[in-house]
Amino acid sequence: MSTGPGAHSAPAPATHDSSAAHDSPATAGTSPAGAEPAPAVDPAPVEDPAQAAPATPSAAAGTAPATAGPSPRTPRSSSMFSSLKVRNYRLFFLGQVVSNTGTWMQRIAQDWLVLSLTGSSAAVGITTALQFLPMLLFGLYGGVLVDRLPKRPTLLVTQAAMALTGLALAFLTLSGHVQVWHVYLAAFAVGLATVVDNPARQSFVSEMVGPGQLQNAVSLNSANFQSARLVGPAVAGLLITGVGTGWAFLLNGLSFVAPIAGLLLMRARELHVVQRTPRGKGQLREGLRYVAGRPDLIWPIVLVGFIGTFGFNFPVWLSAYADDTFHAGAGAYSLFNTLMALGSLAGALLAARRGTARLRVLIAAAIAFGALEVVAATAPSLWLFALLMVPIGIAGLTVNVTANTSVQMATDPAMRGRVMALFMMVFMGGSPLGAPLVGWVTDAYGPRIGFALGGLVSMAAATTIGLVLARLGGLRVSLGWHRGAPRVRFVPRTLTEEHLATV
Repeated sequence: MSTGPGAHSAPAPATHDSSAAHDSPATAGTSPAGAEPAPAVDPAPVEDPAQAAPATPSAAAGTAPATAGPSPRTPRSSSMFSSLKVRNYRLFFLGQVVSNTGTWMQRIAQDWLVLSLTGSSAAVGITTALQFLPMLLFGLYGGVLVDRLPKRPTLLVTQAAMALTGLALAFLTLSGHVQVWHVYLAAFAVGLATVVDNPARQSFVSEMVGPGQLQNAVSLNSANFQSARLVGPAVAGLLITGVGTGWAFLLNGLSFVAPIAGLLLMRARELHVVQRTPRGKGQLREGLRYVAGRPDLIWPIVLVGFIGTFGFNFPVWLSAYADDTFHAGAGAYSLFNTLMALGSLAGALLAARRGTARLRVLIAAAIAFGALEVVAATAPSLWLFALLMVPIGIAGLTVNVTANTSVQMATDPAMRGRVMALFMMVFMGGSPLGAPLVGWVTDAYGPRIGFALGGLVSMAAATTIGLVLARLGGLRVSLGWHRGAPRVRFVPRTLTEEHLATV
């Protein structure tokens, strides 16, 4: 299963209502009476324009703080792996190590099986589309369900469903009865499970670790996923060539034993539980209105939408560069993907060590991501292009983790399932929509133009949204010099011209 990318470094209070462990930052509206408010994601408004943005009170009507017993003190985020000190998250993380590897094995085996059965690349594309289609169609409804349901039992059901899908494909393939429509149906079934599983996992991370460890935990989830991205395809390749695709499906199905066991072994009393949203009408619209009225939520989601749609079409670009630009074949394509995965892993570990989720980091990383794509588009040699995949992976993963964390930390706990479902729908659903357009530009004008266009759109979106957030926060851009180098900062508009001259 995939993981998503978070949080300030304040430890969770030792004894108070369990919902206080998830109270929104100051920008999220009012806190429940008597609850100790969680600190803002970035307490320095001059440094982070989004934190000064106006906010509206929570729209989560009908919700109330949880009344569960006191939660244990969450260790303060102080090292790259600090969230692993939390027993429940440690069980979750270890389960993901096994399951993510199995998921990557199934992805490779699934595509290879479809290609073997049909000889058609278009059929492989249909399989991928069917796996993402449920998220596009039903993602928001999945978020509504997640806000109503207890997270741990929900994850037990979704993980078991995905395990059964892998085992069913293994049985059909190993028995020699598999047909392409079986694979289509399995891909669609996994997509349906993901509709609920994805926002449930995103929300459950905060229940396991509390706000003080959220960014570290989200970053380690991403590192976990990227590590599996390096190992899973290699293992799948050995299984496919050695014993056949069916064994890759079988091992993936069995790999879900690890996360299911981890969920069962968790201590419920140590979870930072929030009260579930009661069933009611209009909750989907309520979630959309909540996001629309919060600049600190809507603009990061819009940004990841642009970058996911136009900046993350690497299967299109990298295959074209390997084949058409450098004429180096599948080996170069594999090299590009491996180096990008290494960069993404490094980016996840750096985010885990950073321990804060500031929107200025998100904007800077998004601008750097787009700029690096433009630079890579003009790279004259294969090796220079390949080396640029590492910083592109770092910047892209930083965008993902920082956006995910800042959105989670600014969201009322009762709305978190719906907000994260929207976030994942926009981020994951963008590539299937943008890929045909980017592919057409790449075919018509060449890989360099296609890659550069994706980078320019990402840069433009990040710059525009950064200026919008600064304006909403009552800030202005200040250009100056610092120690002989140019420096760009956001400063309050109320500063006098005389003071600006001395800054």
